[in-house]
Amino acid sequence: MGNLRNVLLLLTVSFSSTHLHPLRSQIIGGHEAKPHSRPYIAALKTGRGYGCGGFLVAPQWVITAAHCMNDITVVLGAHDLNVIEDSQQVIGVRSYHKHPEYNRESYSHDILLLKLEFKATLNKYVQIVPLPKSGGDLPAGTSCNIAGWGMIDEGKATPRLFETNVDIYSRRKCRMVYPWLDDAMICAGSHKQLLDTSQGDSGGPMVCNGVVHGVVSFGYDSPPGVYARVAYFLPWIQKVMESNP
Repeated sequence: MGNLRNVLLLLTVSFSSTHLHPLRSQIIGGHEAKPHSRPYIAALKTGRGYGCGGFLVAPQWVITAAHCMNDITVVLGAHDLNVIEDSQQVIGVRSYHKHPEYNRESYSHDILLLKLEFKATLNKYVQIVPLPKSGGDLPAGTSCNIAGWGMIDEGKATPRLFETNVDIYSRRKCRMVYPWLDDAMICAGSHKQLLDTSQGDSGGPMVCNGVVHGVVSFGYDSPPGVYARVAYFLPWIQKVMESNP
């Protein structure tokens, strides 16, 4: 009987995984953010244009999702990506540090550290977002903010930064949707209205009480979405940054 349960679980995971996708450009039902009110957020530009987000955690370091790995240029201090704003800082990436346990099938350990070519200039438009101080889980129901550029509704795009709020799901409730949820992941979404939520741009920050707790990772077409849990990765983040001064 135990073997049968394992087989059924594997089948469930395999079936579910085929319908997963990285969360990209899905600010659904949100609203335009006050310009430069999220000074830690980064837009990641590749040869195909803007696709992922990220966030500044040190003057020379940005965190994003591992599945965003590409030839990236980082744009800080932006609000409208169609405008060359005086506030913007455009910086290349010196080195890429993908988590060694990143799994492209399950999106586990979906985190990537970018060391910039030079330090960003910190000012009112460009700021660092604090990391968690401990590795503990957030309580279910905690309200968090997510923001990103891209689709704000089906077929409707905007170059301006949009944002909305989501609530943390308990692990028990999240595993009803994602049975393979592990300690490196955290789950959030809207419990009330499926359309009144944002799952964010891949790699973007989920900020709760002024601290970044999640990296937008993956999900289905409706909430909740799954995020790489920043608190889980604190030792790895510190090790990478200290070994690449």
